Amino acid sequence: MSAFRDYFFQSKDGLRLYARDYPGPADDAPTLLCLHGLTRNSRDFQDLAPGLTDHFRVLVPEQRGRGRSDYDNDVTRYALLQYVEDMRTLLDALQVERVFVIGTSMGGLMTFALNALYPGSVVRAVINDIGPEIAQAGLERIKSYLGVAGPFDDWDEATQYLSSITAEIFPAWTAGQWSDFARQCYAERDGLVVLDYDPRIAEPLAGESGDTEADTLWSLFEAMTSLPTLLVRGELTDLLTQECVERMRQLHDQLEVLSVADVGHAPMLNEPGVAEAIRCFLID
Repeated sequence: MSAFRDYFFQSKDGLRLYARDYPGPADDAPTLLCLHGLTRNSRDFQDLAPGLTDHFRVLVPEQRGRGRSDYDNDVTRYALLQYVEDMRTLLDALQVERVFVIGTSMGGLMTFALNALYPGSVVRAVINDIGPEIAQAGLERIKSYLGVAGPFDDWDEATQYLSSITAEIFPAWTAGQWSDFARQCYAERDGLVVLDYDPRIAEPLAGESGDTEADTLWSLFEAMTSLPTLLVRGELTDLLTQECVERMRQLHDQLEVLSVADVGHAPMLNEPGVAEAIRCFLID
């Protein structure tokens, strides 16, 4: 497995934020920025990132309130545009002007905003199972478990809980896959297995947020229409409807769509053939 270095940087409001930095084949290699979903962290890309380092430097940040990044005392800053500003701060600190991006779920929405707010900064984008219209069924499912799990006495208990609330998303998974997934989602602290994110990230979702309303997201997506974009969609997803995909295609006539069988929201990007398809798209 390709080694990464731990990179810490300071946000404009003083938080210490973390990223994995996988070196590329040369100092001037293009940079690939991998953006995780709402409750996730850099481990989501631990299978995908090493296979891309022969062409890219790969940066995998953890958003504020997740993983090794500081939690925020002000929960109103757990917001899409704040995360995008943090990513711009990261890229500025590393003197990176242009990036390829893979964004899963919330990371996909961040990609829309990063591209719109900083024109020319995104070269190509892979959007994983998200669109400007977020299906209510999936949103309610996420709200139902957000911030409430655990603590668990051990990894077996954590794995059993995780599989019980997400079995419909990954119906073909083996016990080993569920065990690995638990270790991506949770962390062990003081002898207990706990959420690896600040439970308070749920609080902003309880109200209406202007930066995630459909009209705002569609306007951000419209700025993507000249950008080479690959949309990955789990066939069983409850967050990205086929109707939304068709509207995205109408607006972006060069949008490529990759469907992933037997997976809901969101594909892990290590499913058969998916990493290869992403690689081919990014280096085309």
